[in-house]
Amino acid sequence: MGEAGDVACTASAWAGLGYRRREPERTLLHATVRAHLKTFLAEMEQRGDGAGLPGFVISEFERYLACGILAHGFARVRCSSCGNEMLVAFSCKGRGFCPSCTTRRMQGTATHLLDRVLPHVPMRQWVLSLPRWARFLLARDPQLITRALDIALRAIFSLQRRRARRTGARAARTGAVTFVQRFGGALNLNVHFHCVIPDGVFVRDGEATSFLALPGPSDAEVQEVLRRMVRRLRRLLRPRLEVAEADARAPDPLAAAQADSLSLLRGNRPYAIRIRRQAAYLEGFSLHAGVHLHANDREGLAHLCGYGARPPLAQGRLSQLPDGRLAYRLKRPLATGPEVLILEPCELLRRLAALVPPPRSHLVRYHGVFGPASEWRSQIVPRPPESRTAPCAPASTAQPQSATADRHKISRIPWAELLLRVFREDVLLCPCGGRRVVLAFITEKKVVKEILEHLGLPSTGPPVAPTRITAASEETPWQDDVPAAANAALTGSPMPIS
Repeated sequence: MGEAGDVACTASAWAGLGYRRREPERTLLHATVRAHLKTFLAEMEQRGDGAGLPGFVISEFERYLACGILAHGFARVRCSSCGNEMLVAFSCKGRGFCPSCTTRRMQGTATHLLDRVLPHVPMRQWVLSLPRWARFLLARDPQLITRALDIALRAIFSLQRRRARRTGARAARTGAVTFVQRFGGALNLNVHFHCVIPDGVFVRDGEATSFLALPGPSDAEVQEVLRRMVRRLRRLLRPRLEVAEADARAPDPLAAAQADSLSLLRGNRPYAIRIRRQAAYLEGFSLHAGVHLHANDREGLAHLCGYGARPPLAQGRLSQLPDGRLAYRLKRPLATGPEVLILEPCELLRRLAALVPPPRSHLVRYHGVFGPASEWRSQIVPRPPESRTAPCAPASTAQPQSATADRHKISRIPWAELLLRVFREDVLLCPCGGRRVVLAFITEKKVVKEILEHLGLPSTGPPVAPTRITAASEETPWQDDVPAAANAALTGSPMPIS
């Protein structure tokens, strides 16, 4: 299950009552997944001629159901002064849609980038969006995301170096931190890139490295960069269209879910393109570079990084209607005006399944001088700050830490320090004034059950509803079958594909 990660939801809970489990089983999302997961999986197997969803998607749902549930394991934590003990449930550490884990990952990523990666220089956000047919191709092939992102960044870096040469700078370099987002605001599949790039270049004079700030790009320069991107991206993606259409005709439930998620707005009139400064639009592709941050605006940079690493689903916007359907309130209304997305429970699960990233596909990418293999990185990135939380005294039975554990501790932000930054409360500080110590991680089912029964707590997780597929539901087609949905996704762009 991973490390102990179940935390209180508000700082007031810590201040008044101490630790309190967040009880995810009481949320609407958890109840919906419990009640309809097996039915949803069975329907996907039927529509896919027994193929079903990939294992990593099924695992994402199963791990979410176990996230924050004490019956699936926990950590024993004791105060070194008063001896008071508490249990902290494990987190699933999911990257897909778990509200708790994705939010904590968002905060951890933003904190890591500010403290250990991004220097105190002006920053600019470049956002590249793609037409629906290209999103479908990238969602199906993680390696294609890597190649497409390399093409996009190569065009931006080339612009930066050309502008630097006009000022007399030679051998200039730059870098980028890119957030690969797979979702849109309406829970639709929308693979696009948020690139945080220094608004300038780095140059070397002997052994010293300095930063040369450059003025913001003009509208014509942004248009030229997009033109270069589109020409190369079309050369990369067009040969794969026929392969994607062949895959769409295969009984692949995940492809159907992804294509249906792409065509969420199909049938509505298209969005009116609002012309912005430092933005360009060409053949369904768009590039926006209008967000600029001053070198000292670290709070704005933290917000920008958090936005790039944000979770796809906001649990507070999800509600249930009297007829059992679900309503998801949109942050921005659709083109036709509705502000609420109405979904059947299994349709919500289908859209969540389409947003789960495949394994070994990084959602945060480092390029140029920010890359781990760059020779310039050590002279550019800031030094890690010292931990704000007081050191936690080890338990008497704890083994001495190895050098590997020390390196692991340095490379990652401690979870208690992360919560201190988020909630402004030291979660390892006991109300008596002592420090809390992790005694053990309990994972054996027999021991977990005995401890929970001794404490009078539920020793089993909330039940998952069995499969409920009636004859009527077997005959009812999906909102879009596999070929129709995929073809709609591939042909839903104004860009010609023939």
